[in-house]
Parts: sequence; C-alpha cells; structure tokens
Amino acid sequence: MTSLKTAEIRDMSVEERNQKLKELRNDLMHERGVSAMGGAPSSPGVIRALRTNIARILTVQREEEEF
Repeated sequence: MTSLKTAEIRDMSVEERNQKLKELRNDLMHERGVSAMGGAPSSPGVIRALRTNIARILTVQREEEEF
C-alpha cells in the first residue's frame, strides 16, 4: 500500500478520484473484516494508510467544492 501524495490527488479527474475513493473504501472494509475475524493484516500499517488516503481524497474534494 503506497501513500497517495496530495499533488497526485489534485492531478486526478473527478471520476478518477471517485473511483480511487471507492477502491480504497473497499480495501479498508476487507482489511477490517480480516482483522475482526482474528487474522492479522498483511502489514500492520495498512488500515491506517487506507484511512489517511481516504481522508486526503475527501479533503481535496471539499476544497474544490468551495471554489
């Protein structure tokens, strides 16, 4: 899981951003499901990285709505 840079998110189109957000939320749901069933995530920081990337995308979307 690589961290998305804010500049990369700003360069995406609205459609790409929405698609990436949907993909990240699905990944997060899967990782939470694995952890809830007692399994260990593939990497300990995966859930945190997913949440951070989702927050970055939402922040950029909100900033663009203001303008």
